[in-house]
Amino acid sequence: MQGLEETEDGGDRRLQLYPPIEPFMSGRLKVGDGHEIYYEQCGNPQGEPVILLHGGPGGGSSPLMRRYHDPKHYRIVLFDQRGCGRSTPHASVENNTTWHLVADIEQLRSALDLGRVQLFGGSWGSTLALTYAVSYPEHVSSLILRGIFLLRQREIDWFYRDGCNWLFPEAYEAFRNAIPADERDDLIAAYHRRLMHSDRAVQLAAAKAWSIWEGATLSMSHNAQRLRAFAADRYALAFARIECHYFINRGFFSRDDYLLHHIDRLRDLPATIVQGRFDVITPVRNAHDLHRAWPGSTLRVVADAGHAMSERGTISELVAATRRHRHETAR
Repeated sequence: MQGLEETEDGGDRRLQLYPPIEPFMSGRLKVGDGHEIYYEQCGNPQGEPVILLHGGPGGGSSPLMRRYHDPKHYRIVLFDQRGCGRSTPHASVENNTTWHLVADIEQLRSALDLGRVQLFGGSWGSTLALTYAVSYPEHVSSLILRGIFLLRQREIDWFYRDGCNWLFPEAYEAFRNAIPADERDDLIAAYHRRLMHSDRAVQLAAAKAWSIWEGATLSMSHNAQRLRAFAADRYALAFARIECHYFINRGFFSRDDYLLHHIDRLRDLPATIVQGRFDVITPVRNAHDLHRAWPGSTLRVVADAGHAMSERGTISELVAATRRHRHETAR
């Protein structure tokens, strides 16, 4: 097993994001069940292919995600998962499960003729990357994962029942108080009832409270701009509805430890795990458990980072990983 390495503040020596880039093409792919997903390609059209998987579920991709890979070397593919971002129908939970998303990745990989791909995903994106990889290991060249989320019940309980609330009591109080006292024994179920309500106003009020709770806990420093983005009507509705739908259905996995149970399928794949020491959404224990179950992986713990992919130490480790993992498709 490769050892855990903890990185500290390297000041100006830390790697930075690549400059902003625009897609060289974008499109929409009909994936069935009435869903159409938006995708885009950036960087080198002949380069080593990488598919980036955003968080949530329901978060959508962003221009920032284009900047972790060298655009001269990589063919960078981003897409918005079912129901969120620029994919349609917006905020839909119909025919929207982990297994639908795995099938969508495979359909996109095939449609773009990508061959073996690097998977790059954080938070829920790490969950989805692992799920796709254990389903199609022969189509994966390497994995770069951040903020590990294995979607076990105790991870859900930590964030929505008891754990993170000890660190962010004021934000959790606002999240809890959006639900009447007699329904607070199961906040996910209570939110689910409201997020699936026929009245859009009821949906939206719950969506904002759900989304703001997560936005308030993402990083070690307060970010007012991020909170405004998480509270925006369109973003909050897709993010909260889809995320709650997945969580109440336990990720649509057949067992609580599904990913760890099947991790041996990835034993021959190169992988880097980047984890913030002070990540309170997906605590470092998750990354530790994954690393122990996957001896060939490399775990890099960033000493001064939380959950967000935009924190300086996390950026540096992710960019370093994309450099290390070049040419994996040739193996």
